[in-house]
Amino acid sequence: MIPARLQEILSAALGGAAPSRDDCVRLLSFAETSIEAGMIRATGDAVSRKRFRNEAILLGQIGIETFACPANCRFCVFGKGHTQFPETRLTTDEIVSRAQTFASGGDLYALFLMTMHEFEMDRLLDVVAAVRAAIPSHTQIVVNIGDFDRVQAGRLRQAGVDGAYHVCRLREGIDSDLTPADRKRTFRAIRDAGMDFYYCCEPIGPEHTPEELADQLLLGVEYGCFQHAAMRRVYLLNSPLAGRGQITELRLAQVVAVVALASMACPETDNIAVHEPNLIGLTSGANVVYAETGANPRDAATDTSGHRGLDIAGARKMLHEAGFTALRRGDGSTVPLIPETMRQAPAQC
Repeated sequence: MIPARLQEILSAALGGAAPSRDDCVRLLSFAETSIEAGMIRATGDAVSRKRFRNEAILLGQIGIETFACPANCRFCVFGKGHTQFPETRLTTDEIVSRAQTFASGGDLYALFLMTMHEFEMDRLLDVVAAVRAAIPSHTQIVVNIGDFDRVQAGRLRQAGVDGAYHVCRLREGIDSDLTPADRKRTFRAIRDAGMDFYYCCEPIGPEHTPEELADQLLLGVEYGCFQHAAMRRVYLLNSPLAGRGQITELRLAQVVAVVALASMACPETDNIAVHEPNLIGLTSGANVVYAETGANPRDAATDTSGHRGLDIAGARKMLHEAGFTALRRGDGSTVPLIPETMRQAPAQC
């Protein structure tokens, strides 16, 4: 028999009412293989498709440089305490070339530029300017970088950066050398500068409790995130957290569904992502897929293209297979997501 309280929570969600913190804990407490979890995923999917008009968003990310990162995140391939990843640095011309390949189909909502926690602001601004001049005006630019202050946020915004991905991760300060207070200050800097705030419940492992997940994902709601998401921690052989294992895509999809339902309390939330892209997540509340090239914190390969990272054609195909009928561009316009448009996409980056 389906628990009465679960039916009440899901019925309320279908009517537009977001679950409370205690309700989120309850939704996250069911086994991923249970009928209850199946109902949660189905409700997350139904709510998101109605909320976002069955439109999907295609994003691309370029990892522009790597080195032993001082953030020392125990779940990341770049952490200074355990990394075996070589230093890499794409030239501006290489970044521009990859950006043009990602954006050439015209349907990319935004292009992400990713650095390590420490970064050279002047170089990043030069890269932003070069990329901005090389890609369609309707394709937005988003940064995935370390902590920064309000003045730096203003410089980024003035240079043409539309948004920033930033997260106070699960067990921040325990599984990383960063502090939650610094992460949250950057949240405020992003919002104060008028940029879109991209957030995520991550990096989820088997050890994280429903209470931890609920509290962490609700931070994005509290700070008015433009994008919410869920991401699992990927098993990396030489990482300090490798022994804790990895959750299934089915469990990740359950978290995606709760994120989708909880974010109804956040009018600023405009889309839901799942990392890494998968069909279960895209039928549980997510409507965003990232294609990736260059370095990837979840990949030991120096270029994630053709390895863990999807290309544009693969990302578009996955969104089509998940049943989405349109792609939304960075200027708010849409194009049909049909086989004819998929054939127009460049295959590789």
